Amino acid sequence: MSEFLDLETQDGIRMTWNVIPGTKQDATNCVVPVSAIYTPLKPNPSIPVLPYAPLRCRMCRSILNPFSVVDFVAKIWVCPFCFQRNHFPQHYNSISENNLPAELFPQYTTVEYKSTSETGPVAPPVFLFVVDTCMIEEEIGYLKSALAQAIELLPDQSLVGFITFGTYVQVHELGFGLLPKSYVFKGTKEVTKEQILDQMSFFAGKTKPTTGVIAGARNGLSAESIARFLLPASECEFVLNSVIEELQKDPWPVPADKRPSRCTGVALSVAASLLGVCVPGSGARIMAFVGGPSTEGLGSIVSKSLSEPIRSHKDLNKGSAPLYNKAVKFYEDISKQLVNQGHVLDLFACALDQVGVAEMKVAVERTGGIVVLAESFGHSVFKDSLRRFFQSSDNDLDLSFNGIFEINCSKDVKIQGIIGPCTSLEKKSPLSSDTVVGQGNTNAWKMCGLDRKTSLCLVFDIAKKDGPDSVGVGQSASNQFYFQFLTYYQHHEGQMRLRATTLSRRWVAGSGGVQELIDGFDQEAAAAVMARLVSFKMEAEVSNNSPDETAYFTMMLNTENVSNAVVMIQPSLISYSFQSGPEPVLLDVTAIAADRILLLDSYFTVVIFHGITIAQWRKAGYQYQEGHESFAQLLQAPQEEADAIIKERFPVPRLVVCDQYGSQARFLLAKLNPSVSYDNPPAPGGDVIFTDDVSFQVFMDHLQRLAVH
Repeated sequence: MSEFLDLETQDGIRMTWNVIPGTKQDATNCVVPVSAIYTPLKPNPSIPVLPYAPLRCRMCRSILNPFSVVDFVAKIWVCPFCFQRNHFPQHYNSISENNLPAELFPQYTTVEYKSTSETGPVAPPVFLFVVDTCMIEEEIGYLKSALAQAIELLPDQSLVGFITFGTYVQVHELGFGLLPKSYVFKGTKEVTKEQILDQMSFFAGKTKPTTGVIAGARNGLSAESIARFLLPASECEFVLNSVIEELQKDPWPVPADKRPSRCTGVALSVAASLLGVCVPGSGARIMAFVGGPSTEGLGSIVSKSLSEPIRSHKDLNKGSAPLYNKAVKFYEDISKQLVNQGHVLDLFACALDQVGVAEMKVAVERTGGIVVLAESFGHSVFKDSLRRFFQSSDNDLDLSFNGIFEINCSKDVKIQGIIGPCTSLEKKSPLSSDTVVGQGNTNAWKMCGLDRKTSLCLVFDIAKKDGPDSVGVGQSASNQFYFQFLTYYQHHEGQMRLRATTLSRRWVAGSGGVQELIDGFDQEAAAAVMARLVSFKMEAEVSNNSPDETAYFTMMLNTENVSNAVVMIQPSLISYSFQSGPEPVLLDVTAIAADRILLLDSYFTVVIFHGITIAQWRKAGYQYQEGHESFAQLLQAPQEEADAIIKERFPVPRLVVCDQYGSQARFLLAKLNPSVSYDNPPAPGGDVIFTDDVSFQVFMDHLQRLAVH
């Protein structure tokens, strides 16, 4: 396993098969597909950043890499993907075996290019806040406080806009500092780009162009008209803080038996069109803060009547959620518009009830947006996550924009598709497989938003047939498959960059290579890939969660790396005691003991659980007394580990500190195997789970019996 982790550290990739089944039949026999979890922007200080443009193959457009065969005398390199012979340009004249460019060094399988001549001027990021006001005063107070903190953390050069919505949508004119001024749109009607241009006076006192597309400062709009709604953070801080300070609950009365009129869909449509008019192609994010379900206009998920419950999985399976398909179609259209513009939708959904994450999922996921789900805007999960979103530290997100991701590979490997936060660019090529998984039928994808943690699941097909005719030209002596991943993106500092990762994996064919296949099998990567495939194919068949929670968990699974995905699938449990140092223990109720502290990491929740004796000593204050330093250290160790987990994870997980037999102990007990229940009592100091669910051992015994019969 350690060699797989080393490969991930170097190139940000984990493959299910590190020795690849060499033929289509072998790959089919392996059941788990040839696939990879790739983190394009995984931080690695040893990756060289090259200040020049990459050298491309004139046939397949792949980039010069350590696997290229170089003729130093003739100044020619052979592409490992298409075997095309390419001449080095003039500025590579001094190349020799002792004078290699960085991209040919064997250890630099991942390099980054930063060519200033190609990238043009640095574009500032744009943040458009879209804020729900249909909430109780207490929630609005929490949100105002969080937004005021976020405004302080915005990069000075970034552009900011502000929209509020309830029964109506209000676009605030931040460039008009004399008094608060906003443009109001009805929440029941669709708003087009044309209406935005006309009604928001973009051409006041000027002649509107009669031909061509009006989009941004380069195509028909003046910088002054754009600056009325999108201003540098440093210039509009006072006006923005005034708008936030004066935020109030939506003034329209709500009868006791009705839900508030909340036009979430129309507000997001106005936001997308405003960005499309003002800053198309620039790195921009719509940050939506939603406190309840949409009940008005396009994208609504439930009627205003409280007698009608919000759709459940059961309703979706039976087809009795009349608004669901219409809302999903609406958000699909929004996602297409945003992808076309290169913009991102981020969602911060904080409510006790569902808000429509299931419907909005398509727009958030396809634009590479971030989603945070919490019970309240006052909850630490929301507040800490929003702070981390903008904060600059060792664990910041390094938000990047406007990415395009391309794959090149050996001709015997085809691409089925990608499961993850991206959208197919429909660039069909000979590398595209007829079998499509996720975003497929292409070898290029748009990633409007990506960060240092964004991970894609790439699924491949082995097209190589058995027999003597299967060996291609130039491949007779080679048993290697090559892969190259290119990520072209707007770096968080503003300039465009290209990161190139090139890999080589050996293939084996026939029954003689079985042991080699087994040795190169990465179980954790396989678990993460299969989890994504299963959740992609069986999204509706879920119990114990609401559709919103299912959509949230799926989105998080589809964007995380292997180690975090494995924690989601099987939480980790660490035991701390006087007898031994921290050690992993089974997810079983027998792990609980009176003199132990347990640390559970289930990804979304981190639990520190004190055995009853430890809890009594802690309450008696022994940790502060002289001679009990080791007890103080025992209490401190799991807390430090929990802090380390929370610091590197986004969204920030919920931290629960509880005691044995306390009410919050349920957060741990719900994850444990009930090997001890009321019908077989525990050992002294242990615990019992009151459930009718069978234990894992009973389940396995029945499974074995069924398998035999």
